[in-house]
Amino acid sequence: MNLHDLVSNLLVDTRDVSVPRFMPELTLCGTIVLMLLARMIPSARIVGSWIIALLGSIVALYLTAPWDNLDVSRVEIFTGMLVYDGFTVFIRSILLIFVILFIVFTKLSGIPDKEDGADIYSLVLGATVGMCIMASANHLLMVFLGVEMASVPSYALAATLKGRRVSSEAALKYAIYGAGAAGVMLYGISLIAGSVNALHLPTVALQLAEQLPGMDSSQVMILALGGLLVGVGLAFKLSAVPFHFWCPDVFEGAPAEVNAFLSVASKAAALALLIRVVVGFGTIPHTSPNEEVAQASSATGLYAVASDEPGKTHDAAAQSEPASHGPDASERIAALSSVRGFMGKLIAFLAVITCTFGNLAAYGQTNIKRLFAYSTIAHAGYMMMAVPALLALASYSAGAAERAVAGLSVYIFCYLFMNLGVFVVIAFLRNAMRSENIADYSGLIRRCPLVVVCFSLMLFSLVGLPPLSGFIGKLAVFASLVEAYEITSAHGQPATYLLLVLLIGSVNTAISLFYYLRVVKVMTIDPEQPNRRPLEFSSPFLQGLYLGVITLPSAALILSWDWLYAWTLAAANQLLG
Repeated sequence: MNLHDLVSNLLVDTRDVSVPRFMPELTLCGTIVLMLLARMIPSARIVGSWIIALLGSIVALYLTAPWDNLDVSRVEIFTGMLVYDGFTVFIRSILLIFVILFIVFTKLSGIPDKEDGADIYSLVLGATVGMCIMASANHLLMVFLGVEMASVPSYALAATLKGRRVSSEAALKYAIYGAGAAGVMLYGISLIAGSVNALHLPTVALQLAEQLPGMDSSQVMILALGGLLVGVGLAFKLSAVPFHFWCPDVFEGAPAEVNAFLSVASKAAALALLIRVVVGFGTIPHTSPNEEVAQASSATGLYAVASDEPGKTHDAAAQSEPASHGPDASERIAALSSVRGFMGKLIAFLAVITCTFGNLAAYGQTNIKRLFAYSTIAHAGYMMMAVPALLALASYSAGAAERAVAGLSVYIFCYLFMNLGVFVVIAFLRNAMRSENIADYSGLIRRCPLVVVCFSLMLFSLVGLPPLSGFIGKLAVFASLVEAYEITSAHGQPATYLLLVLLIGSVNTAISLFYYLRVVKVMTIDPEQPNRRPLEFSSPFLQGLYLGVITLPSAALILSWDWLYAWTLAAANQLLG
């Protein structure tokens, strides 16, 4: 194939395959440009930037079309840099639903104001584009690019409250920690690239399966070090212990609106990226090398040869290899099982340490935002528990491993409404009473009973008490741990550490009840402060309506959640074949 045909096929692939599947991200980029242009044109300032951002997000969600695309076939786009499948569609939909609710929330809470609206919403949509890339990353360079695109706007968002020293300090700490984590992560990517001569994730899996049995101890150590350094970047985005130091200070310094964005959207994208990375490192691609693995070159994908069929590429070297697993298939599986075992135990350890530390550290907090910073850390630990189950099941049952991902997806969906609702209440009460101290919430049941009832429902949902939606999320994750232990035991290799993870997760659930219950007790039982001035809500009806809409899924999802589980199963169906 000559250069002309190569370029022609590449353009056709980009136009007919890649760009149509990347339209939601392009729509968000166009919305950012439109907001900035509208700010420059005086006559266009009549239209609020929040309206442009809201309409752009709705259009992006419509183009994502989760109601039609969750069962799509897996397709690599942009020469294998990104992947489009049901999991991409699901996480992208979660992010866009959150952004739509977030924009309405900020309009009701008053942050940002009209002058700063275009800047803030541009940062939010820009970070969302990066998070969508994280959810669809299929190449380690895209992993790094997605993390940075999501992180850099977040540094500026943390300093939204201009003129406040604590806000500026929070943003500075966040940026310094983020820069350090990014540098460590990039170094880890370079070590992996040098070890296996690949960055394309399916290619990395095949290279590991073929080369790992013949590697000496020094090569294995370098490879393991590279994986650990990549894990530093992922742990930073998840605020997992011991890379959580930025989280409490940033949550205290930033407004509740930004906290909601960092707590929900950032966590969802980071968990999706964690799934992509562990599946990419730990599973052999379910299609043949001709179809998928060789779409990228051994390092960048730039040497892949375009095929005559749009959406597919192949490598000249791969054509001579058999498309199916050869005689060494069992050796490849055995090699990758050691990789999965290492990653599973490491992530399980981080998960139990993270949820335990988050719950224990939340006890002594007097500021409501710091309390929920540690709550966010704890829930990151709970959600990470599904990943060791996925890795343990991948050796024996692709369907069971996909059910573990579906359980995590259910948790993410429930967490969206629970945690967004919490920060909605914090923001509305901040505006009404000019305080974010837990002690100042005393006796609120007598002044605003609807707010207290909704807040209490979401707090109990975060604990995981039935019949609230938080119970569904934790049940789905814990059930995946039980299923993983049963299946591994049936094959004679019981993953006993999964039972320890389950036990610690259950104990932590009980522990978390006490500090959530303390907030409810302050609001309902403690006497009201005698010198409290009247609470002044800016839009009582609209704010109450919005709070009710956000609370409804947490309270009523238990009545019918089969559809949600069916959606998440369809979304996970393409991950392992």
